[in-house]
Amino acid sequence: MKDKRILYVASELMPYLPETEVSSMAFESPKMVNAKGGQTRIFMPRFGNINERRHQLHEVIRLSGMNLVINDFDMPLIIKVASIPKERMQVYFIDNDEYFKRKATVVDKDGSMFKDNDERAIFFVKGVIETVKKLNWAPDIIHVHGWMASLLPLYLKTYYSNEPLFKDSKIVTSVYGNGFEGELGSGLKKKIKFDEIAEEKLSLIDVASFENLMKIAVENSDAVIMGTQDVSPELEGFIERANLPKLEYKYPEEFSSAYEEFYLNDILSESEQV
Repeated sequence: MKDKRILYVASELMPYLPETEVSSMAFESPKMVNAKGGQTRIFMPRFGNINERRHQLHEVIRLSGMNLVINDFDMPLIIKVASIPKERMQVYFIDNDEYFKRKATVVDKDGSMFKDNDERAIFFVKGVIETVKKLNWAPDIIHVHGWMASLLPLYLKTYYSNEPLFKDSKIVTSVYGNGFEGELGSGLKKKIKFDEIAEEKLSLIDVASFENLMKIAVENSDAVIMGTQDVSPELEGFIERANLPKLEYKYPEEFSSAYEEFYLNDILSESEQV
């Protein structure tokens, strides 16, 4: 992995949020790359229940300050950073007072999904891409973890398709079983279309369910990693039909060498042969 650049975009990440399959692998995979001489950048949403004082988050003024247009509204983008203790890994947090100030992640005190989770997901992925552009950091691989990052492959392949920084980047999506019940919101498709993404690119999210969000991520990715053992048969079938390079689920104690080999031999070697 020496000198390879891997961008990690995650819905959740240890130690900032509790341990789950997503937050654990979003932490362990960049840790592995760092240990093997690669370079990483990690992004996650700055949810309001992340303790900024304890984790020593601070705003990066030179990266903050732009507005992102979400559903015809200008929303200020704030970038904060923190370092994971003992790991020499820096994490970038996508923040906005309207979307992320509330003291929760994606559900309210009654367990209901926030009605603006669709806009929060769009804001998050656009914020990541715009920040990486400001950093002028061209990743070899972009690795997506979790449903709130699931629109990133779509935006890279459509809205940002002419962005030279990502022209050689390969996108890999890790698919997990832990999502959400119901729909993200009936307006998601319309809000994405505001960014002039064609209707035919969005048919998979006529219903914005967890499974359909993961399908649209897979459809716009170059490879897939099975991040869990409990993926639904419907989603597993969709992944098989996509006919992409795929890494089957690996237990935590055996993932390291498998991920490294998959990155180098199944994803990057393919692009180097072109």
